[in-house]
Amino acid sequence: MSTKEYESKRDFDRSPEPRGAKGKAGAASGKRPRFVIQKHDASTLHYDFRLEIDGVLKSWAVPKGPSTDPRDKRLAIPTEDHPLEYGGFEGVIPEDEYGGGTVMIWDRGTFRNITEKDGELQPLDKAWKSGHLLVELQGEKIFGGYALHRTGSKKDANWLLIKMDDEAADARRNPVSSEPKSVESGRTIKQIAKEEGGGDE
Repeated sequence: MSTKEYESKRDFDRSPEPRGAKGKAGAASGKRPRFVIQKHDASTLHYDFRLEIDGVLKSWAVPKGPSTDPRDKRLAIPTEDHPLEYGGFEGVIPEDEYGGGTVMIWDRGTFRNITEKDGELQPLDKAWKSGHLLVELQGEKIFGGYALHRTGSKKDANWLLIKMDDEAADARRNPVSSEPKSVESGRTIKQIAKEEGGGDE
């Protein structure tokens, strides 16, 4: 795992995003791997879903955000690996920089790998490479089992993010709309843009 692609797309003299460890994977952040969901108001509003795997944040852009309804199959577009430090980033990226726009820490927490094959737990990196990953999230807004399933192949490959049908499933919840504030600062995306980017609320 490497963050070289992440670094090549950014000018860190202009962007407040964390540089990370110069293209290298970082050390594990704790006993349990971490996840973060960042609301990103860029050219199009989306949610970046990131899982800590092998010292980087494996990342997907989820246009509609995560659902708590197992009937929903949310498109998850793979993006470049991000450094672990990115999980703590909230702020405004200049509009003329890659990914320009406002970033909010919408949810965060730890997760447990629950991917099994032939009755045995599969390592996270193997599950990701195989295109089928099951995780149990323990966040502040999102929790319970989620499946990430790759569709297509090579450059045309996308993923689906699907809530598993467990005790945490709830078709009545819509946290994307009902819980719009940052778990880091308690701010809305507009407040972050105004306070850190100088824009109008």
